[in-house]
Amino acid sequence: MVCRGVRGATVAEGNTSEEILTATRQLLALMIRFNGIESEDVASAIFTVTPDLNAEFPAFAARQLGWINVPLLCSYEISVPGSLQSCVRILVNWNTPKSQEEIVHIYIKDARSLRPDLSRLPPVDFEELERWIADYMASHDVSTWPEDAGR
Repeated sequence: MVCRGVRGATVAEGNTSEEILTATRQLLALMIRFNGIESEDVASAIFTVTPDLNAEFPAFAARQLGWINVPLLCSYEISVPGSLQSCVRILVNWNTPKSQEEIVHIYIKDARSLRPDLSRLPPVDFEELERWIADYMASHDVSTWPEDAGR
């Protein structure tokens, strides 16, 4: 069994405790249902909200669904100009025998627009990246890593 990430995102209808909890419960319930997640197999979960949502901790919705012993963390999402507002995101770190391809990531409501970013990924020149890594490693004493982490 390995630990896999299960991602999801939704939009809260307003900045109230109930709207944030409702949106988060709906999203998490779908993530659980589509993937067959059992709380005892969850290593941890991270919940983020955009800065305009501050009326409630979204992780409280997981407690409402019975995730009492699961380590949960809430944080703010980076405020990128033009990005989706009122957004709740979840990353569940789940111990499962499923492969990456079998994981179902859930994006609902206006958050469905977040997934097309994968088609907008700029190309990477992997040869150039490999040259940079080789040059960096040649000019730094990496024999002591990870202790000094390249300081």
